[in-house]
Amino acid sequence: MHLEKIRESQQGRFDRYVIGSLIIVFAFFVAQLPHTFAVINAVGLDQLATLDVAGMLQALPSNTTLVLMLLPFVFVAALVLILIRYMHNISIRAFITSRAKIDWKRIGFSFVGIVLLNFLFFVFSYYSNPSHFQWNFDPQAFAILFLVAIVLVPLQTSAEELFFRGYLMQGLGQVFKHRIFPLLITSLLFGFMHFGNPEIDKLGPLLMVSYVSMGFFFGIITLMDEGLELALGYHAGNNLLISLLVTSDWTAFQTNSLFLDVSTPDVYMLAFMQLPMLLILLALFSWKYGWNNWRQRLISSPKA
Repeated sequence: MHLEKIRESQQGRFDRYVIGSLIIVFAFFVAQLPHTFAVINAVGLDQLATLDVAGMLQALPSNTTLVLMLLPFVFVAALVLILIRYMHNISIRAFITSRAKIDWKRIGFSFVGIVLLNFLFFVFSYYSNPSHFQWNFDPQAFAILFLVAIVLVPLQTSAEELFFRGYLMQGLGQVFKHRIFPLLITSLLFGFMHFGNPEIDKLGPLLMVSYVSMGFFFGIITLMDEGLELALGYHAGNNLLISLLVTSDWTAFQTNSLFLDVSTPDVYMLAFMQLPMLLILLALFSWKYGWNNWRQRLISSPKA
């Protein structure tokens, strides 16, 4: 119903979404220039070409890198909302949800749910193989990280959800009447957006299974719930806990977290281990919010 209401209000004007998407992508790349200039200033222009993705992330202090990495997403989030309001004449509430108002309880439930599940998984992993983790607590660095993360990480994840599950999905809904096509396209685009991450460079393309499956999960809960709230909460909780609790020297998030994962990464485990957790959460959300008509909501199109 959400996609269908947006399509009705926009009268199939897909061209506006093409223009808006180009503006957003261009602004995102421009907003990354401060990070590039900061790395050049640190290592020199001659050395820049020799750095891989991991080298770019390690060229500056980790908290500085995190801020410079996340700031472009702040601009993306603001730009999406500006375009929605003034180019498409859609209220921010109507863009985010089909409900009468944004459901902050849904956002909170999803946020807390994934934080608890990820924390329990970490505790199990730690006590199963304590040698795989190294205590990394630095009070001053962690305090700065905490302040940066609680402000910028939710903005980063919200930007991705607003763009992929919001702007792109609703834009593709102007062209395709069957929901399966916006779901497939946005999920694959979300996955392949992460192809440049250092973990892909280290472990290989099989790890893309993890990102694509996450894209499908976000798309499914958005379509089934007729709004972005659950995806917004999950994505923020997942990335925030990762940045604060445990990171490693080969991931996109290299922070002054409490722990470092020093184990040898297993690409098969990393590619597929989250699938059971995603299925558990789908079942939980379905039970709590009474989802039905899965075929219509994910493949065809429910009546508005």
